[in-house]
Amino acid sequence: MKLVQYRNGFYYSLFFGLLFGFLNEVSAQTFTSSNLPIVIITTDNYPNSTQPQEILDSPRVLGNMKIIKHPDGTRNYMTDVNSPAFINYNGRISIEIRGSSSQTLPKKQYGLTTLLTDNISNNNVSLLGMPSENDWILNGMGYEPSLIRDYLFYNLARQMGEYASRTVYCEVVINGDYVGLYVFQEKIKPDSNRVNILKITSTDNSLPNVSGGYITKSDKTTGNDPVAWTMLSYAWTTDFIHEYPDPSDVTSQQSTYIQSQFTNLETTAHNNNTSVSNGFSSVIDIPSFVDFMLLNELGSNADGYQLSTFFHKDRNGKLRAGPIWDFNLTLGNDLFIWGFDRSHYDVWQFSDGGNDGARFWTDLFNNPTYKCYLSKRWHELTLTGQPLSESSLNEFIDTTIATISEASIRENLRWANIPDQAAEIANIKTFITNRISWITNHIGPYSACNAVQTPALVINKINYNPMISGNFPISNDQEFIEIVNAGTTTVNLTGYYFKELGFTYLFPAFSTIAPNQSIYLASNLTTFQSKYGFAAFGQFTRNLANNSEKLVLADGFGNTIDSVEYFDTAPWPTAPDGNGSYLQLISTSLDNNLASSWVASNTLETNDFNLNSSNIIAFPNPVNATVTLQSPQIMDSIEVIDFLGKTISKQNINETSFQFDMSLYSSGLYFIKIDSGNSSQTIKVIKR
Repeated sequence: MKLVQYRNGFYYSLFFGLLFGFLNEVSAQTFTSSNLPIVIITTDNYPNSTQPQEILDSPRVLGNMKIIKHPDGTRNYMTDVNSPAFINYNGRISIEIRGSSSQTLPKKQYGLTTLLTDNISNNNVSLLGMPSENDWILNGMGYEPSLIRDYLFYNLARQMGEYASRTVYCEVVINGDYVGLYVFQEKIKPDSNRVNILKITSTDNSLPNVSGGYITKSDKTTGNDPVAWTMLSYAWTTDFIHEYPDPSDVTSQQSTYIQSQFTNLETTAHNNNTSVSNGFSSVIDIPSFVDFMLLNELGSNADGYQLSTFFHKDRNGKLRAGPIWDFNLTLGNDLFIWGFDRSHYDVWQFSDGGNDGARFWTDLFNNPTYKCYLSKRWHELTLTGQPLSESSLNEFIDTTIATISEASIRENLRWANIPDQAAEIANIKTFITNRISWITNHIGPYSACNAVQTPALVINKINYNPMISGNFPISNDQEFIEIVNAGTTTVNLTGYYFKELGFTYLFPAFSTIAPNQSIYLASNLTTFQSKYGFAAFGQFTRNLANNSEKLVLADGFGNTIDSVEYFDTAPWPTAPDGNGSYLQLISTSLDNNLASSWVASNTLETNDFNLNSSNIIAFPNPVNATVTLQSPQIMDSIEVIDFLGKTISKQNINETSFQFDMSLYSSGLYFIKIDSGNSSQTIKVIKR
C-alpha cells in the first residue's frame, strides 16, 4: 500500500494495482441481477471453433448484444435474457477495445457499433432511452477510483445547456464473464441529437460549403491518426487532429479552412482584438468557450486544454468549444503511480505550466472583456439551485453514489480498483468546497458585463413547416422568420447571430435595422422572393425543425437578445404545421416564449404588401356584439380565424362598409382577414 499526499492536504490510500491493474485478475463472481441495466455481449466464435473470439484493439470483431432493462425501472435479472418485454436491445454489433493508456489496464473499455443482420449496415437504434444512433462506448472508468467523475461532468454540461455524451450506468457480461460496472454512453460524432452540425462531404471545398461542419480536437495521436497542425502554447506545442471529417477523408481545402479558423482565433486573442466585426468574438461562440473553461477549471482537469479537447463548427457558423470529454483526472485525481500530481484546487489549469493547451486559452482569460463574461457565468452557475453550486453538486454526487452502490461492490470484487469509495467521495466534496472558493476569489469582477443593454429586437414570425403546392413543391425552401425592431432607435446588427446549433445565421457587419422595421430571414432567397413578392434580408443555413426548435438571437458576446422555443403541439397553434399557416406573434410586447402569445396566420400568402394597415378599420374593438369594418375600397370577402389558426367563418361581401355579428362567439382573440382586389389585410379583434 502507498500513501500519496496532495498539495491541498488530502490523503488517499492507493493500492499499487489501482492504476496499473493487477497482473492476475480477481476471481470471477456469480452475477444474477442488478438495479442497473445489464449488457450481455457474446462475440462470434473463431472460424472452425467453438471458442468466442477475443475482443481486440483492432480489427473489430462481430457479435451479439442484449440489453436487459425493465421498462418500469424495477430490478433486472440475468434470467430475463429471453423475455422480450425486458429486452431493450437484441441485435448484432461490431466491437473493439478503445482508449490509449487505459488499454494497459486489465479492465478494458470498448467501442461498439450496432449493426443490421447483414453485419455491415449500421443499425440506428435508441438504447437505454438515448436518441437513436449506431456508435456507442462502454466507458470502464479507468484510473478513476470514485467511478463518478465522467458521469458527473457530462451531466453537468447538459444541465448548463451544452451537449455532452448522454450516460447510463450498467453492468456488463462478456462471453459469460462478469466484467463489472460501466457507463454506456454516446460517441462524439455529427448527429442532430449529438454534435448538431452538417455533415461535410469530399466535394464541399469552396465557400460556403467548406465552412462546415467540423469536429476537431487537440490530443495525443492514437492509432494512425496524423497531426493536422500544431499550435503555440505557453508551455509546449499543442497538436490538433481531425475528428470529423476523418483524417483519411478530409480534403486539403477543408484542412486549410478549419486550421485558418484556429489561426484567426490565435491571432485575435493574442492581439486583444475584441471587435465584434473582426475580433475573437467574430470567430468563436463565446458562451461555449466560457462553459468549456468553467467545467475544466471546476474539475481542475489535468488533461484539459491539451488532451481530449474537442471543438466543432457548423456551416457558416462560429467555432465552438466542446463537447467536454475524458474527465477522469479531475477533482484531485491523477496518475499518481506514474508520478503525476496535477489536479489541485488552487491553480488555473490553462496556465499551470503543464497541459496548458494552445496559447489562445490563456490569452482569452487575460482579456478583460472575455474574463468578465467568464466571471459572470461562474457567479450565475454557482448560485443556490444552479448546477455548479456546492449544494447541487453534493446532491448529485449522493444520488449517483446511491445508484451505483450495489454495483460498486461487485466492481471492486472483480477488479479491486476501489480502495475506499467513501473516503474518495468525502475528499471529492472537500475538493469541490475548496475549488469553488478559490475560483470565486480569483476569477475577478463581472460588473462591467453584468447588465448589458440589449435592443428590443423580437422574433415575430416563424414559418417552420410550409405547405407544399404545385408552384412551391419543396417545403424547406419556403421557410422564414421575421425579426422586428420594436424599439425607438436604429440597431447596428454587427456581430449578431443565432447561437443555438441547428439554425445558423450571422448578420453581416455594419448592417442595421431601423425603428419599427422588420426584416425577414429565409431558407431560400429565390423562393421567398417568388412566393412573397419582396426580397428577404438574408438566407439562413440549415432548416427549421418541424416539431420544435429553440431560436436564440444574441449579440457578438453571446448576450441573449430574444429567445423562442416553438412546438408543433397544443397549446401552440397547430395550423402552421404543414397546413399553410405560420406562427405570428400577437404583439411584440408579449412574451414570445408563451404559446398563448402566438396565433396562426397566412397573410403573407397574398404576394402584396402595399395595403396600408390604416386603410381598413374595425370598431368597436374590443367588441361585445357587432363589429363594423370600413375600407376606402371594396372588400371582396372576409374570413374570421381564431387564435389557433382555425377558420370560423368565411363569406363574400363586396362592400366598403360591413357589419359583422360576433355576439355568439366565445370571448378571446380573433383575426379578421379581408381580401380587397389583389391585396389582403388581417385585423386583430378582441371579443369580450
